[in-house]
Amino acid sequence: MYLSRVKVDLNGLSRESLFEIMGGGAYAAHQMLWRLFPDHQGARPFLFRQELEEIAEGGAPRGLPLFYVLSDREPVSIPGLLDVQCKPFAPALEVGEQLAFRLRANPTVAKSAGEGQRSHRADVLMNARKPFSPGERTSQACTQAMDDAAREWLASRAPSWGFHLLVEPEAGAYRQHALPKDKGRPIRFSSVDYEGLLEVTDPGRLIETLAHGVGRAKAFGCGLMMLRRP
Repeated sequence: MYLSRVKVDLNGLSRESLFEIMGGGAYAAHQMLWRLFPDHQGARPFLFRQELEEIAEGGAPRGLPLFYVLSDREPVSIPGLLDVQCKPFAPALEVGEQLAFRLRANPTVAKSAGEGQRSHRADVLMNARKPFSPGERTSQACTQAMDDAAREWLASRAPSWGFHLLVEPEAGAYRQHALPKDKGRPIRFSSVDYEGLLEVTDPGRLIETLAHGVGRAKAFGCGLMMLRRP
């Protein structure tokens, strides 16, 4: 695997793409990052996370788009558009090792649609909000229920992904996204940003989790778990 830090030269973007990327448009980012793999055909070979460059030389905030990309092949820089700083990624993990993590994920749960019908995926936070009346949905109780649901979604799945959470993670920056399509309804999904500490329980499974990503909406900037030693 390869982990890359990708900077964007905004001068290389069309006006439409510029506004989409700067606005956090996941579909435009996904299409742009595909260009890092010009000879690849087949399934998407990468996960990504979009952030903003925080500090430039001299200490001034920049606010320029920055991408972290995890891929199964080495990406290629595109002069005048995408500058790639890349390194091989082959983590050596041990049982009991403690790591800090960051994750942008799309927390969903399967919901039955009734006998004889296919189940569908529901937004975990919106599902937790449903029992509250419209007048209660700005209440502290509703907010707490949604936060608890977001954290429980990650904690309950962690063992199958090769780790467990050492402390209750931070869960914030909840967003609902609607990506336009040429025809039909827009693609809708939500995202939550998690941060916390984990302990490795199954190194092989956790490495597999890193490679394949966590949860859904991976094509739209979700699922890339970033680890560091605290």
